[in-house]
Amino acid sequence: MLILAAQQMGFRKTGLTLALASVFIAPSVYATADNIEKIAVWSTQVKTSALYLQEQDIADKQADHISDLLRSIPGIDVGGAHSLNQRITIRSMDDKDLKISIDGAAQNSYMYHHMGNLQIHADILKSVDIETGTNSVINGGLGGAVRFETKEAADLLAPGASVGGRVSAGVANNAGHNFSLTGYGVLTEQLDFLAYYNQVTRDNYDVGGGEITDQTGGAIVGTDGTVRGLEGDVNDALFKVGWNVDVNQRLALSYETYEDKGHYSYRPDMGLATDLVFEKGLGTPLLWPTEFTRDTLTLSYDLEWGQGSALTASIFSNVSELYRDEAGWALSPSPRFRGNAGQVTGEAKNSGLNLIAQTPFEALFSRESHLITYGADYLKHDTDFHKLAPDNTVSQSQEEAKNLALFVQDRIEFDSGLVIMPGIRHDSYKIDSKVITNDFTELSLSLAAEYHLTENFLIKISSTELFKGPEIGEVFAGAGLRDSENNDIEAETGLNTELAIAYQRTIGNSITWSAGMTAFSTHIDNYIYDSAMKPQPKHRWDQWKDNIGDMQIDGFEAYSEFTHRRLSIQFTYAQSNSDLSAFSHYEVLDGSRLEREQGDTITTRVAYQFERYDLDVAWEGMMVGGVAEGQFLGGPSINSEKRSYTVHNLSVHWMPQTISALHFRVGIDNVFDEFYASQSSKTGVTGHPLAGEKGLFLMDYEPGRNIKATVAYQF
Repeated sequence: MLILAAQQMGFRKTGLTLALASVFIAPSVYATADNIEKIAVWSTQVKTSALYLQEQDIADKQADHISDLLRSIPGIDVGGAHSLNQRITIRSMDDKDLKISIDGAAQNSYMYHHMGNLQIHADILKSVDIETGTNSVINGGLGGAVRFETKEAADLLAPGASVGGRVSAGVANNAGHNFSLTGYGVLTEQLDFLAYYNQVTRDNYDVGGGEITDQTGGAIVGTDGTVRGLEGDVNDALFKVGWNVDVNQRLALSYETYEDKGHYSYRPDMGLATDLVFEKGLGTPLLWPTEFTRDTLTLSYDLEWGQGSALTASIFSNVSELYRDEAGWALSPSPRFRGNAGQVTGEAKNSGLNLIAQTPFEALFSRESHLITYGADYLKHDTDFHKLAPDNTVSQSQEEAKNLALFVQDRIEFDSGLVIMPGIRHDSYKIDSKVITNDFTELSLSLAAEYHLTENFLIKISSTELFKGPEIGEVFAGAGLRDSENNDIEAETGLNTELAIAYQRTIGNSITWSAGMTAFSTHIDNYIYDSAMKPQPKHRWDQWKDNIGDMQIDGFEAYSEFTHRRLSIQFTYAQSNSDLSAFSHYEVLDGSRLEREQGDTITTRVAYQFERYDLDVAWEGMMVGGVAEGQFLGGPSINSEKRSYTVHNLSVHWMPQTISALHFRVGIDNVFDEFYASQSSKTGVTGHPLAGEKGLFLMDYEPGRNIKATVAYQF
């Protein structure tokens, strides 16, 4: 099998070189031979170019939101507390600028600007592989890549077993419960299968401190500390069947269906304070019947053909649909808003093919070795908007975009220990939208080098050219139906440059210390802003999609980890700053920052294994510094200051040796009941006619203290 995380860039999985996988990875080595088998039973592995997290650590989080899984990784945050608003950001760039996939199927669909581009439940995941920043020509995109992979039968079967299963149930006091059932096994020597079902029932949760406040710190009239608009059900089912054609070939077919349904807020990203203002000012309901579904069909093929050569290929179809009953607009006293009533459906389909292969060889007339990575990536986006009004009139719109990328990258290792990695990528992008119909082509180059200064000290520098064509419009807002034509809009290009160092030292037989840092500089030319004011606007909402200037993002990520037998102590730090150099006709935006820019972020984690009692205990803290008021693209207009916050989490895992298939997990999230919102979510105060001089308070409130427990039995 092609191991993308380590072998794509040619990194070995032994010694210090495990510390780098694209940029660097801090190896977690405290798991001994006695507990490795426990860890691998049912867990999620998270591999990033910034940090390596133990599978056990991830499982103990009892994650029911992607934020639970990823927020401790330097440079990464997940905005949005609502189930519909899982919005991954890397170095302040949101999910529209990332390459996100599940089992190879692209997820970027830009359904609705009030929700994220990704809906998935963490329990189903086998691994999450994250490239922090675009560091090679293999993935493309502006800000990095996130590859989710779901579980397989081969990963779960006990040695010698032909069938197995798992049942799990969990409950949280703030607020909800979940249940999952899994069966897996081998049908013949060549055929295996996995069937999985998970249900999550979410209730409205309470905020930290038990009081919902506004920008002045005063309690909002009509609230009781509980956030409304969150109550709903998520159902996720996966079926996989695999065929080992022979020892070198495997075919796998998977189908996943995901549904999120409830009476939700109209704007899941803006928070209850905003919802209440609109409810009163527009005379419309607070909650709206909403349903999101996603169906993904993937056929994958793996081939190894000798001497280290390997191929992975997949073809997929991913269809997402967002439906909302908007009959509630008819209750508004304003004829203008009553005209919005209807049944609204937005559908986004991603279909494509990706191929990636590797071939190693030794040079004939010199002493260096080569590892060639090459492949193709084809992706097609189709969107369809449909609205049925009460008088049976229909509004419709469709858009389309497709991209074909070819890439090749070489890893050249010299006897001296120096490694050079040149790469080249060609993108051919075609778009047919209401904004523009055009073709864009771009040739992108990359060059990286790494060197062991000593046996324990590794340094790497890389520089990668960037490309991204203009996007089609958001689906649920009309699939371009209300967008303005702009035939002069250009593709975004740029350059990402990074310097990374990693150090690892083993002291005696039980102590390991590792540390690393990456400094980066990302420059994006012709940055595209979806809400730029038109030249000579007629009113404040007269906006369009346009290139507004050049965006510069600078920062660094660092980590340090100490392990001693059963003790592990981990520390990370991340900083990122963005700055727009605006074009002359958008000079009012000069100096703007990315809306999801986060303050300096420190995470700490201390874990200890009480072997005598079969207990794993971990404490994790996250401290996020404030961000001074300024101009943020798409951010609030009156007060944009972002508040600092600190959140602590505890987890305990008990797996009794007498019943090794039984797992008990107890955790407390937000131990000290902090009142906060992620800085990657909507925050601040903005002007709005309905809010008067006080302004509209935007805060996507995170849950307060949450005590949760899970029991699982795997057989």
